[in-house]
Amino acid sequence: MALGTAVLWGAADFLGGFKSRVASTVAVVGGSQLAGLVPAAVVVAATQMSPPGGRALLLGVAAGAVSLLGLSALYRALAVGAMSIVAPIGAAGAIVPVAVGLGRGEQPTWVQGGGMVLVLGGVALASREPGQKRGAGVATGVGLAVVSALCLGLFYVAFDAASEESVGWAVLMQRLTFVALVAPIALAVWGRGKLVVSRRDLPAIALVGLLDVGALALLSEATTRGMIGVVSVIASLYPVTTVVLAHLLLGERIALSQRAGVVGAFAGVALVTAG
Repeated sequence: MALGTAVLWGAADFLGGFKSRVASTVAVVGGSQLAGLVPAAVVVAATQMSPPGGRALLLGVAAGAVSLLGLSALYRALAVGAMSIVAPIGAAGAIVPVAVGLGRGEQPTWVQGGGMVLVLGGVALASREPGQKRGAGVATGVGLAVVSALCLGLFYVAFDAASEESVGWAVLMQRLTFVALVAPIALAVWGRGKLVVSRRDLPAIALVGLLDVGALALLSEATTRGMIGVVSVIASLYPVTTVVLAHLLLGERIALSQRAGVVGAFAGVALVTAG
Protein backbone atom coordinates (compact mmCIF):
# COMPACT_ATOMS: atom_id res chain seq x y z
CA MET A 1 0.00 0.00 0.00
CA ALA A 2 2.87 2.39 0.70
CA LEU A 3 4.36 1.56 -2.69
CA GLY A 4 0.95 2.17 -4.29
CA THR A 5 0.94 5.55 -2.56
CA ALA A 6 4.26 6.35 -4.23
CA VAL A 7 2.92 5.37 -7.67
CA LEU A 8 -0.25 7.45 -7.35
CA TRP A 9 1.51 10.44 -5.82
CA GLY A 10 4.21 10.36 -8.49
CA ALA A 11 1.57 10.21 -11.23
CA ALA A 12 -0.32 13.12 -9.62
CA ASP A 13 2.84 15.20 -9.40
CA PHE A 14 3.71 14.45 -13.02
CA LEU A 15 0.27 15.40 -14.31
CA GLY A 16 -0.03 18.40 -12.01
CA GLY A 17 3.39 19.67 -13.00
CA PHE A 18 2.65 19.14 -16.68
CA LYS A 19 -0.62 21.08 -16.45
CA SER A 20 1.07 23.85 -14.45
CA ARG A 21 3.01 24.70 -17.60
CA VAL A 22 -0.16 25.93 -19.29
CA ALA A 23 -2.41 26.79 -16.33
CA SER A 24 -2.00 28.75 -13.09
CA THR A 25 -0.41 26.74 -10.30
CA VAL A 26 -3.11 27.98 -7.91
CA ALA A 27 -5.77 26.72 -10.33
CA VAL A 28 -4.10 23.31 -10.59
CA VAL A 29 -3.60 22.95 -6.83
CA GLY A 30 -7.03 24.31 -5.87
CA GLY A 31 -8.98 22.53 -8.61
CA SER A 32 -7.33 19.18 -7.98
CA GLN A 33 -7.89 19.35 -4.23
CA LEU A 34 -11.54 20.29 -4.76
CA ALA A 35 -11.99 17.33 -7.11
CA GLY A 36 -10.41 15.03 -4.54
CA LEU A 37 -12.75 16.32 -1.85
CA VAL A 38 -15.84 14.95 -3.62
CA PRO A 39 -15.02 11.19 -3.48
CA ALA A 40 -13.74 11.54 0.08
CA ALA A 41 -17.04 13.10 1.17
CA VAL A 42 -19.08 10.53 -0.77
CA VAL A 43 -17.25 7.59 0.86
CA VAL A 44 -17.75 8.98 4.37
CA ALA A 45 -21.44 9.69 3.70
CA ALA A 46 -22.15 6.38 1.93
CA THR A 47 -20.55 4.26 4.64
CA GLN A 48 -22.14 6.38 7.38
CA MET A 49 -18.86 6.65 9.24
CA SER A 50 -19.27 8.12 12.69
CA PRO A 51 -17.04 11.14 13.32
CA PRO A 52 -13.99 10.32 15.44
CA GLY A 53 -12.99 12.21 18.56
CA GLY A 54 -12.04 15.86 18.55
CA ARG A 55 -8.33 15.07 18.71
CA ALA A 56 -8.46 13.01 15.51
CA LEU A 57 -10.41 15.75 13.72
CA LEU A 58 -7.89 18.39 14.79
CA LEU A 59 -5.04 16.20 13.61
CA GLY A 60 -6.77 15.92 10.22
CA VAL A 61 -6.99 19.72 10.10
CA ALA A 62 -3.29 19.97 10.98
CA ALA A 63 -2.46 17.48 8.23
CA GLY A 64 -4.35 19.62 5.72
CA ALA A 65 -2.61 22.82 6.81
CA VAL A 66 0.94 21.47 6.69
CA SER A 67 0.31 19.64 3.40
CA LEU A 68 -0.80 22.92 1.80
CA LEU A 69 2.31 24.68 3.06
CA GLY A 70 4.53 21.80 1.96
CA LEU A 71 3.06 21.50 -1.52
CA SER A 72 3.08 25.26 -2.10
CA ALA A 73 6.70 25.54 -0.96
CA LEU A 74 7.72 22.61 -3.15
CA TYR A 75 6.05 23.99 -6.27
CA ARG A 76 7.61 27.41 -5.70
CA ALA A 77 11.03 25.88 -5.04
CA LEU A 78 10.83 23.91 -8.28
CA ALA A 79 9.91 27.13 -10.09
CA VAL A 80 12.73 29.32 -8.76
CA GLY A 81 15.47 26.81 -7.96
CA ALA A 82 17.40 23.95 -9.54
CA MET A 83 15.10 20.92 -9.70
CA SER A 84 18.07 18.56 -9.40
CA ILE A 85 18.68 19.95 -5.91
CA VAL A 86 15.14 20.81 -4.82
CA ALA A 87 13.48 17.44 -5.53
CA PRO A 88 15.79 15.28 -3.37
CA ILE A 89 15.54 17.74 -0.49
CA GLY A 90 11.74 17.67 -0.70
CA ALA A 91 11.71 13.87 -0.71
CA ALA A 92 13.98 13.85 2.36
CA GLY A 93 10.95 14.88 4.43
CA ALA A 94 10.50 11.15 5.09
CA ILE A 95 13.27 11.47 7.65
CA VAL A 96 10.96 13.49 9.94
CA PRO A 97 8.53 10.65 10.76
CA VAL A 98 11.48 8.25 11.04
CA ALA A 99 12.88 10.47 13.78
CA VAL A 100 9.44 10.72 15.41
CA GLY A 101 9.04 6.94 15.24
CA LEU A 102 12.40 6.39 16.90
CA GLY A 103 11.39 8.84 19.61
CA ARG A 104 8.25 6.74 20.23
CA GLY A 105 10.33 3.61 20.65
CA GLU A 106 9.85 2.02 17.20
CA GLN A 107 12.83 -0.20 16.39
CA PRO A 108 13.38 -1.03 12.70
CA THR A 109 15.82 -3.84 11.99
CA TRP A 110 19.30 -3.19 10.60
CA VAL A 111 18.10 -4.54 7.25
CA GLN A 112 15.20 -2.11 7.22
CA GLY A 113 17.48 0.73 8.32
CA GLY A 114 19.87 -0.03 5.46
CA GLY A 115 16.92 -0.26 3.07
CA MET A 116 15.65 3.16 4.15
CA VAL A 117 19.07 4.70 3.52
CA LEU A 118 19.18 3.03 0.11
CA VAL A 119 15.69 4.29 -0.74
CA LEU A 120 16.56 7.89 0.14
CA GLY A 121 19.82 7.67 -1.78
CA GLY A 122 18.01 6.20 -4.78
CA VAL A 123 15.40 8.96 -4.68
CA ALA A 124 18.16 11.57 -4.63
CA LEU A 125 19.90 10.02 -7.64
CA ALA A 126 16.68 9.50 -9.62
CA SER A 127 15.53 13.05 -8.96
CA ARG A 128 18.80 14.66 -10.02
CA GLU A 129 18.98 16.16 -13.48
CA PRO A 130 22.52 15.95 -14.91
CA GLY A 131 23.81 18.97 -16.76
CA GLN A 132 22.58 21.62 -14.32
CA LYS A 133 25.08 24.33 -13.54
CA ARG A 134 26.49 23.74 -10.13
CA GLY A 135 24.82 25.88 -7.50
CA ALA A 136 22.23 27.35 -9.91
CA GLY A 137 19.27 28.67 -7.94
CA VAL A 138 20.51 27.12 -4.69
CA ALA A 139 20.16 30.30 -2.61
CA THR A 140 16.39 30.59 -3.15
CA GLY A 141 15.38 27.02 -3.95
CA VAL A 142 17.03 25.24 -1.05
CA GLY A 143 15.31 27.25 1.68
CA LEU A 144 11.87 26.59 0.23
CA ALA A 145 12.71 22.92 -0.33
CA VAL A 146 13.71 22.54 3.33
CA VAL A 147 10.40 24.12 4.38
CA SER A 148 8.61 21.70 2.05
CA ALA A 149 10.47 18.69 3.44
CA LEU A 150 9.70 19.65 7.04
CA CYS A 151 6.02 20.35 6.33
CA LEU A 152 5.47 17.16 4.33
CA GLY A 153 7.31 15.18 7.00
CA LEU A 154 5.01 16.64 9.67
CA PHE A 155 2.08 15.81 7.40
CA TYR A 156 3.03 12.11 7.55
CA VAL A 157 3.04 12.26 11.36
CA ALA A 158 -0.26 14.15 11.73
CA PHE A 159 -2.02 12.08 9.09
CA ASP A 160 -0.87 8.83 10.66
CA ALA A 161 -2.27 9.86 14.04
CA ALA A 162 -5.55 11.06 12.50
CA SER A 163 -5.96 7.77 10.62
CA GLU A 164 -5.78 5.66 13.77
CA GLU A 165 -9.46 6.34 14.59
CA SER A 166 -10.91 6.69 11.07
CA VAL A 167 -9.19 6.54 7.68
CA GLY A 168 -12.15 8.08 5.86
CA TRP A 169 -12.48 11.02 8.20
CA ALA A 170 -8.72 11.62 8.15
CA VAL A 171 -8.81 11.94 4.36
CA LEU A 172 -11.94 14.10 4.46
CA MET A 173 -10.64 16.51 7.12
CA GLN A 174 -7.29 16.86 5.38
CA ARG A 175 -9.03 17.63 2.08
CA LEU A 176 -11.58 20.02 3.63
CA THR A 177 -8.85 22.00 5.36
CA PHE A 178 -6.73 22.14 2.22
CA VAL A 179 -9.64 23.44 0.11
CA ALA A 180 -10.78 25.91 2.78
CA LEU A 181 -7.30 27.42 2.99
CA VAL A 182 -6.56 27.51 -0.73
CA ALA A 183 -9.98 28.96 -1.72
CA PRO A 184 -9.32 32.55 -0.57
CA ILE A 185 -5.92 32.46 -2.25
CA ALA A 186 -7.51 31.36 -5.52
CA LEU A 187 -10.15 34.09 -5.24
CA ALA A 188 -7.47 36.72 -4.67
CA VAL A 189 -5.49 35.53 -7.71
CA TRP A 190 -8.68 35.42 -9.79
CA GLY A 191 -9.50 38.98 -8.73
CA ARG A 192 -6.18 40.11 -10.15
CA GLY A 193 -6.89 38.30 -13.42
CA LYS A 194 -4.03 35.82 -12.96
CA LEU A 195 -6.03 32.62 -12.46
CA VAL A 196 -5.23 31.14 -15.87
CA VAL A 197 -6.98 27.87 -16.77
CA SER A 198 -8.97 26.58 -19.75
CA ARG A 199 -11.94 24.21 -19.76
CA ARG A 200 -10.03 21.54 -21.65
CA ASP A 201 -7.55 21.33 -18.76
CA LEU A 202 -10.24 20.70 -16.14
CA PRO A 203 -10.52 16.89 -16.60
CA ALA A 204 -6.76 16.46 -16.17
CA ILE A 205 -6.75 18.73 -13.12
CA ALA A 206 -9.61 16.70 -11.62
CA LEU A 207 -7.64 13.50 -12.28
CA VAL A 208 -4.74 14.94 -10.28
CA GLY A 209 -7.08 15.27 -7.30
CA LEU A 210 -8.44 11.75 -7.69
CA LEU A 211 -4.93 10.28 -7.85
CA ASP A 212 -3.94 12.28 -4.78
CA VAL A 213 -6.94 11.23 -2.70
CA GLY A 214 -6.35 7.61 -3.73
CA ALA A 215 -2.76 7.92 -2.53
CA LEU A 216 -3.97 9.37 0.77
CA ALA A 217 -6.38 6.49 1.29
CA LEU A 218 -3.60 3.95 0.72
CA LEU A 219 -1.25 5.90 2.97
CA SER A 220 -3.86 5.93 5.74
CA GLU A 221 -4.21 2.16 5.68
CA ALA A 222 -0.45 1.64 5.39
CA THR A 223 0.36 3.81 8.41
CA THR A 224 -2.21 2.02 10.57
CA ARG A 225 -0.74 -1.41 9.72
CA GLY A 226 3.00 -0.72 9.62
CA MET A 227 5.67 1.42 11.24
CA ILE A 228 5.30 5.06 10.19
CA GLY A 229 9.04 5.41 9.56
CA VAL A 230 9.12 2.50 7.11
CA VAL A 231 5.83 3.48 5.41
CA SER A 232 6.85 7.11 4.91
CA VAL A 233 10.19 6.17 3.37
CA ILE A 234 8.55 3.80 0.87
CA ALA A 235 5.95 6.45 0.05
CA SER A 236 8.80 8.87 -0.65
CA LEU A 237 9.51 6.87 -3.82
CA TYR A 238 7.04 9.14 -5.64
CA PRO A 239 9.82 11.13 -7.44
CA VAL A 240 10.91 7.87 -9.08
CA THR A 241 7.42 7.46 -10.55
CA THR A 242 7.52 11.04 -11.84
CA VAL A 243 10.91 10.50 -13.50
CA VAL A 244 9.75 7.29 -15.19
CA LEU A 245 6.53 8.89 -16.50
CA ALA A 246 8.46 11.87 -17.84
CA HIS A 247 10.71 9.46 -19.71
CA LEU A 248 7.90 7.33 -21.12
CA LEU A 249 5.35 10.04 -21.97
CA LEU A 250 7.47 13.12 -22.66
CA GLY A 251 10.54 11.40 -24.02
CA GLU A 252 12.83 12.86 -21.38
CA ARG A 253 16.14 11.04 -21.30
CA ILE A 254 17.00 9.23 -18.08
CA ALA A 255 20.71 9.47 -17.38
CA LEU A 256 22.78 6.55 -16.11
CA SER A 257 22.83 8.01 -12.60
CA GLN A 258 19.03 8.26 -12.61
CA ARG A 259 18.71 4.64 -13.73
CA ALA A 260 21.01 3.64 -10.88
CA GLY A 261 18.79 5.65 -8.52
CA VAL A 262 15.65 3.84 -9.68
CA VAL A 263 17.32 0.44 -9.18
CA GLY A 264 18.70 1.47 -5.78
CA ALA A 265 15.37 2.81 -4.63
CA PHE A 266 13.47 -0.34 -5.47
CA ALA A 267 16.23 -2.48 -3.98
CA GLY A 268 15.79 -0.47 -0.80
CA VAL A 269 12.04 -1.17 -0.86
CA ALA A 270 12.83 -4.89 -1.09
CA LEU A 271 15.09 -4.65 1.97
CA VAL A 272 12.54 -2.66 3.96
CA THR A 273 9.71 -5.11 3.25
CA ALA A 274 11.91 -8.19 3.72
CA GLY A 275 13.36 -6.94 7.01
